[in-house]
Amino acid sequence: MLRKNDTVMVSSGRDKGKTGKILKVLKERDRILVEKLNMVKRHQKPTAKLRQGGIIEKEASLHLSNVKFFCPKCLKPVRLGTKRQADGAKVRFCKKCREEVS
Repeated sequence: MLRKNDTVMVSSGRDKGKTGKILKVLKERDRILVEKLNMVKRHQKPTAKLRQGGIIEKEASLHLSNVKFFCPKCLKPVRLGTKRQADGAKVRFCKKCREEVS
């Protein structure tokens, strides 16, 4: 139920307690990439795209079970629920403060 550009808080691992924005959702593997979190170093050969080779830092994926949505209203990591509006549209909402989330 998490989407790209949602803000999440990491609940376990070396980045526990940090928040960041979701860059990519890997749905088939139940993993996400979070901006500037879970950084790893990789050795990169020079290519046409990347003229300078060397050691680069990039985000590694996190499992969905290790993050929670960070509610902008109650400023806490929360679970999300879904409900249907009167016009039939599905919306997500914070289960703590019951506010709708975009």
